[in-house]
Amino acid sequence: MHNETMYNLGSAPSAIRELFAYGMERKAQIGDDNVFDFSIGNPSVPAPDSVAQAIRDLADVPPAELHAYSAAQGLESTRAAIAENLNKRFGTSYTADNFYLTMGAAACLSACFTALVNPGDEVIVISPYFPEYRVWIEFAGGVCVEVPAREDNFQIDLDALKAAITTKTKAVVINTPNNPVGTVYTRETLEGLAAVLKDAEKTFGHPIYLISDEPYRELTYGVEVPWVPAIYNNTLVCYSWSKSLSLPGDRIGYVLVPDEVDDARAVYLAVCGAGRSLGYICAPVFFQRIIERVVDEPTNVEAYAVNRQILTSALDELGYEYIAPDGAFYLWIKALEPDAQAFSNKAKEHELLLVPSDSFGVGGWVRAGYCIAQDTIERSIPAFAALKKDYE
Repeated sequence: MHNETMYNLGSAPSAIRELFAYGMERKAQIGDDNVFDFSIGNPSVPAPDSVAQAIRDLADVPPAELHAYSAAQGLESTRAAIAENLNKRFGTSYTADNFYLTMGAAACLSACFTALVNPGDEVIVISPYFPEYRVWIEFAGGVCVEVPAREDNFQIDLDALKAAITTKTKAVVINTPNNPVGTVYTRETLEGLAAVLKDAEKTFGHPIYLISDEPYRELTYGVEVPWVPAIYNNTLVCYSWSKSLSLPGDRIGYVLVPDEVDDARAVYLAVCGAGRSLGYICAPVFFQRIIERVVDEPTNVEAYAVNRQILTSALDELGYEYIAPDGAFYLWIKALEPDAQAFSNKAKEHELLLVPSDSFGVGGWVRAGYCIAQDTIERSIPAFAALKKDYE
């Protein structure tokens, strides 16, 4: 017999991907230009030219070297290049031995939960949150504890977080810039978070880890994204180049375990063991070698900034409410009725694909991913207008 838990996960696909699949069907039926698909974070900005050049350069590398296995944690030269990049940017002193290369941020997070969580341990998430957090936490044997963000600005509600921490709390997950809201946690918020966690560590007598999920770190609009390990020592960083270099299908990222983490070597080896147990060993070597060559490449944020401006200006004129995003490429729009799913369904009648907020752990909102083509956003405005008229 099959595993019933896995069957239930497989038979209940995520709301995001379900809407994305619906969009693919509708495009096949009525044409791409007639569907306004804001469902998934699939960057429309092409990868930098340096990525294409790296691919061409690597074509001359002997196949046995290019396609052979690396060490389980990744090529030492690639990990060293990543360390050098972060050291230059943040004044740190990381080495190759602080990094475990993975198949994207999903593998990072799953490995961290598996490495840290014992059965019954609690992991706190800030809602709204990326829904797969719960899947990975529960698969690791943990309990997912939701703490709602502040309603006024979607920063962390530090009082609510403090109240949620118990002796069973093993970790807190943050995502800044945030998916789905686009909020960037301020230095003040992060320093407050660090103070809460340090007090809790003293109270309960054990480390509480902060897992910082950072695939959108470079996608910001004129605001600072503080380096979290400099604020709280017990921080593990999960990173992916899916968004920063437009490589979502190539599944390449890393877990960083700084030396400042309590019992850092043991934690790092636990991450390695989690990678082994989950089958996340030897991330794709071809893209390890590409990242080694392009790790210093800046992110093209301008196209997303333009899309953000076009969409928010149009929604301002139409009278929609939303949270102005400081980072990432999502717009968190207030639904025009309390039932977010019903509002999402109504939007589909106008070929607008907006993800209902229920899947992110809250009600009453929808997420619009504006990483799509600028032309699609411009052509979607009449559909947003028609949707608004439905509620007048």
